[in-house]
Amino acid sequence: MTEPAAPLPILLTGASGGLGRLLAQHLARPDRPLVLTDIVEPAYDLPEHTRFIAADLADREAVMRLGSEFTAILHFGAASTERDFEALLGPNILGVHHVFDLARACRARVIFASSNHAIGFHRRGVMLDEDCDLRPDGYYGLSKAYGELLARLYWDKHGVESLSIRIGSCEERPKELRHLSTWLSFGDLFRLIEAGLSEDLGCRIAWGVSGNARRWWVDHEALGGGPGDDAEAYAGEVIAGAAEGDPISARYQGGTFCALGYDRQEFPPEELFAWRMSVRGS
Repeated sequence: MTEPAAPLPILLTGASGGLGRLLAQHLARPDRPLVLTDIVEPAYDLPEHTRFIAADLADREAVMRLGSEFTAILHFGAASTERDFEALLGPNILGVHHVFDLARACRARVIFASSNHAIGFHRRGVMLDEDCDLRPDGYYGLSKAYGELLARLYWDKHGVESLSIRIGSCEERPKELRHLSTWLSFGDLFRLIEAGLSEDLGCRIAWGVSGNARRWWVDHEALGGGPGDDAEAYAGEVIAGAAEGDPISARYQGGTFCALGYDRQEFPPEELFAWRMSVRGS
């Protein structure tokens, strides 16, 4: 009798980070081997059925050497805070490009950790669909918008399936007022990941947010049956936080990321093509 083929592994980038550790522990199981990678070794004991390979995402050859057979790539490796563009270029711009090249070579799907900061300059309280305008609130958000557009290119041109998860605030519990709208519980993150591994994707964007009563983002066809948690359960514990301390941070969904380096003398118009209305009205 022919032995059944061994399952292809999953690749997890950013395995040494906080979310990487949680995902490694959640994903690893006997029928789902896992390859972990990061620029530094994880500071935790590797779960069973996993192995670690060090790689710099900015090094294309190092990324391509990670393997030739993966069923999926979970791309959580990146610089995760606002920085100068030059500091983000390697891990966030070149890195995501190299990951999609690897996925194309392996015919693997990609689950990309995008961010709410790709749309951070939308006003608070405005309910956004998945196909809303990209309005990054800094170079970090710009790098995530680039990753989403790259996912679309690789779907249209190469047929690479992907799920871009616009992660809100993925914490054990909400810590500040803004999180009552943006919180993503670990359980709801895992639900999205599992759905991304098993469902037909095409090229899809999903909001990485729990079912918060105050959420600003609407999934019309929620993956995995929809979120199960609500930040409102912690409403009595949160504090106002820095995002409420100045008019820029308090105005926009991206919070303090919007205020970093902000030097406009007035708020920008909400409508990108507002100049058309002024021209037509003159």
